[in-house]
Amino acid sequence: MSNKKSSGNIKGFFIISFILLIVFSLGFFPVVFAWRILLIFISFNQLWHFFILPFFIYIGIIITIFFQVLISGIFIHVFNFKYKPGVYNYSINEKMAFKWIVVCALYTPVRKILEVFSLGIKNTYYRYLGMKIGDNCLVGGVIKDPCLTEFGKNITMGEYAIIYGHIHNYEKGTITMDTVKIGNNCIIGAGSIIMPGAILEDDVKLAAGAVVAKGQILKKGKIYGGIPAKEIKKKKKKS
Repeated sequence: MSNKKSSGNIKGFFIISFILLIVFSLGFFPVVFAWRILLIFISFNQLWHFFILPFFIYIGIIITIFFQVLISGIFIHVFNFKYKPGVYNYSINEKMAFKWIVVCALYTPVRKILEVFSLGIKNTYYRYLGMKIGDNCLVGGVIKDPCLTEFGKNITMGEYAIIYGHIHNYEKGTITMDTVKIGNNCIIGAGSIIMPGAILEDDVKLAAGAVVAKGQILKKGKIYGGIPAKEIKKKKKKS
């Protein structure tokens, strides 16, 4: 049984490595092709050519980032590498855990790149990964699991805020996945953390640095802060 499990892990490792090789290699093809075309017109054998070289390098970086984002997003979308809520064995042989590992491997480096070069395509990319996101949403923090995250309209998510759609239990060897729902007109403060299964109803304001516990529901129109997040009641004005 142990040998069978070990062989399954090795097989899964090679499958994931192959997927990463194909997807990220495809992302480099356009810039390699563009560079080959450029060399037809500019041979870089004159001094002034090297003054324009940095501009071409910058353009090449932008092209590479764009296609890495595009191809990884299309791959996850087309091959339906989207996991569903539930409690699963944290094993490469478990279907949902395998999908999570693949998405994590593809999405994490792209997400970090988009933190520097957003290119105005971040929300579109999230939609490719299965995230439901309404109009006029500013995502300044980290969405760990886009396919388990739902945003309404007019959401502001502060910098360094994190939304988790999964949590590990290393003692039991499981991974729990649950959907996080954010209603309309919500503000998520900088540095706050939202755990799996949490729900923020419409017009909720979450203070900076607050932690919303797993499965916690923040009621409509209220202000919350602290660890764990609790309602901050408005002080009554003295007459």
